[in-house]
Amino acid sequence: MKILVGYKRVVDYNVRIQVKPDGTGVVTDGVKLSANPFDDIALEEALRLREKSVAEEVVVVGIGPADLTAHLRNGLAMGANRAIHVVTADAVQPLTAARVLQKLVEKEQPGLVILGKQAIDDDANQTGQMLAALWDRPQATFASKVEIANGKATVTREVDAGLETIEAELPAVITTDLRLNEPRFIKLPDIMKAKSKPIDTIEFATLGVDAHDQLKTTHYAAPAKRSKGVMVKDAAELVAVLKQKGLL
Repeated sequence: MKILVGYKRVVDYNVRIQVKPDGTGVVTDGVKLSANPFDDIALEEALRLREKSVAEEVVVVGIGPADLTAHLRNGLAMGANRAIHVVTADAVQPLTAARVLQKLVEKEQPGLVILGKQAIDDDANQTGQMLAALWDRPQATFASKVEIANGKATVTREVDAGLETIEAELPAVITTDLRLNEPRFIKLPDIMKAKSKPIDTIEFATLGVDAHDQLKTTHYAAPAKRSKGVMVKDAAELVAVLKQKGLL
């Protein structure tokens, strides 16, 4: 079985986001960019399935500008067999990403697609669900445990009420939650090996994907600064302060 893994590049989660002075976006120049944490978890799960002989090949997919190659090499160093780079300089919204993945699914014919449940830059949590709908295949989102056997995926999902276990016939789409696994540390020999692994480059325009975005971002703004807290002596004074502020 072949596993396709979405591998998005985002501003590193340790970086404090700064909004551009003109409000047109966030500052990315000179900022550390890393793999989306949920996508690292997705790749780690795919690699573990390959190590269990459930799969034979793991392919990472990235959609982005020409300099995305270094990011994909990171996925190859982690252990993926090869990478696919869909080249576009434009920002990609979830539906467009799902359509691109659908085209690659038609070409690669994977038995399983694993994606992070969401990206930490837009927090959309949409691409996996959209891909499953376009592909007309089962989906299992927010996975905290995955078992593959007899052509089916048994997935434990994290939901508001606790845990839910479902069974999905393969091929299917799985999106990963935080507690599924802990991604492995990349060693120097793996980085060197990754340099010889293949990266297939595909121009976005050749896929025939409709990139008409449904959403338009008009303005970015930093969160308003929080006012200082007020110390009160007792509950009665708290109620009085809340009434004064019009909150009660």
